[in-house]
Amino acid sequence: QCDPTVIYALERIGQYNGNLTRENLRFDSAYNTYRYAGLPPGPIASPGKASLAAAAAPADAPYLYFVSRNDGSHAFATTLDEHNRNVQQFQRQYFSDQRR
Repeated sequence: QCDPTVIYALERIGQYNGNLTRENLRFDSAYNTYRYAGLPPGPIASPGKASLAAAAAPADAPYLYFVSRNDGSHAFATTLDEHNRNVQQFQRQYFSDQRR
């Protein structure tokens, strides 16, 4: 499961507004990795040289989860509980504040 695949699918039809919702995660698309197991049917981006090098020789890190901090950086977590706290802090709270 990966948010960027859903964002890609929504952007393809002009339906992504910058905030991924639970409803979006139910969107029926072969690119939606929340609905369909495995890799999507095609690439969602063209990686640069640094990304390819990082994939070929990944950093030795224990992280399983990541979430955008909405400032160009990410918060990483080793457990689902920690990830859910990060989502609350960096996503739910951020978008709640944006609506005010």
